[in-house]
Amino acid sequence: MHIHILGICGTFMGGLAALAREAGHTVTGCDANVYPPMSTQLEALGIELIQGFGAEQLALKPDLFVIGNVVTRSSEGRFPLMEAILDDGLPYTSGPQWLAEHVLQGKHVMAVAGTHGKTSTTSMLTWILESAGLEPGFLIGGVPQNFGVSARLGGGTYFVIEADEYDTAFFDKRSKFVHYRPRTAILNNLEHDHADIFPDLAAIETQFHHLVRTVPAAGRLVVNAREESLQRVLARGCWSEVQRFGARKEEPGALRARGEPQSFDVLRGSLKVGHVTWELLGEHNQLNALAAISAAEHVGVDPERAAEALGAFKNVRRRLELRGEAGGVKVYDDFAHHPTAIHTTIDGLRRRIAPQERILAVLEPRSNTMKLGTMKAQLPWALEEADLSFCNQDGLSWDAAEVLAPLGEQGLVGADVDALVAMVKRAARPGDHVLCMSNGGFGGIHEKLLDALK
Repeated sequence: MHIHILGICGTFMGGLAALAREAGHTVTGCDANVYPPMSTQLEALGIELIQGFGAEQLALKPDLFVIGNVVTRSSEGRFPLMEAILDDGLPYTSGPQWLAEHVLQGKHVMAVAGTHGKTSTTSMLTWILESAGLEPGFLIGGVPQNFGVSARLGGGTYFVIEADEYDTAFFDKRSKFVHYRPRTAILNNLEHDHADIFPDLAAIETQFHHLVRTVPAAGRLVVNAREESLQRVLARGCWSEVQRFGARKEEPGALRARGEPQSFDVLRGSLKVGHVTWELLGEHNQLNALAAISAAEHVGVDPERAAEALGAFKNVRRRLELRGEAGGVKVYDDFAHHPTAIHTTIDGLRRRIAPQERILAVLEPRSNTMKLGTMKAQLPWALEEADLSFCNQDGLSWDAAEVLAPLGEQGLVGADVDALVAMVKRAARPGDHVLCMSNGGFGGIHEKLLDALK
């Protein structure tokens, strides 16, 4: 089969393209921004990439067009290829639908859902199964360093997938994860996000309940005991085994942690069932580990063995990733973009460094939710643990200086990336840690900072 993918350079669609190619399909694709590293990875697989969404691509005559959710019906003519597909009545489907029908069918699907921690937890679970010799397939919204790739078909029964709640396509407004039909599903946490899609938290809870409805009675739901929103989701109806994790006190059957995030016992009730010693920081990663251990147990991996495997786990790229050091200043890259994730990331770095060392947080509010200003009021809280905070005003419809005013002189705003680089250069001193946070490339700010700080 020849498939042509619209929006191929996104993390999910790029992973899907790699899986399709590995399965023996002919794969081509197009996107508005065809550039490394995704373009390099795909071209190395023999996948032809086309810049833009021109209607002339109909001449490729694929058997099927696979449509990414970047594609919309646009009166401005942004997607003429999509309009031509519709006009000619050509066959098309969404990425999640194609994945469900051509990759996930017949597999024991293990889906990891949640507002935060999906990529890390999916990577942890995949590594546990790999360490147990189960050769899982996977599709992850990042590059786990234990594997070096974001997707593979695998050689066994199990397929681990990062289960995103974002909508499927312009013609299918259900969350992506509804297509996956998992037998094991992690519900890691749930907050309001994707304000461009969901008007409020209740709307997201409805989509999570749609996911719960697809898990069979013989399946398992692995649920964060601390999240009231997830308890409301389950109260709507649940037909599968529920394994809770993360309770702050002893709870029969539930997994919990005892000890510091970098070295902790895994307990079931009061019984120790494993111990994790690893490089990762933060209570959030401790909870991610409990979720992964519980999910792996559902497919026969003993918690003790799973905990041991996590000792060799390397985190995903762009998770407090040190990009370099110049002039005695360390520059980090992190994917954090939701206020809770920003707060957690800064806290994680704070725990890693010496008390006298400073954190300079540099933020690009790039996600649709942040651009809309839906959660701008939470930014002073999210950034409060940083010694200085710098925010990129470029692309925002709201006044970042006004929003950061509660931080006083510690909250600074730059008109664009170059302005931010200049401001950080003036403020930084040896021993500082510059933490850049964005869910995009942030205009290459990391290399620009390192060059400037030299």
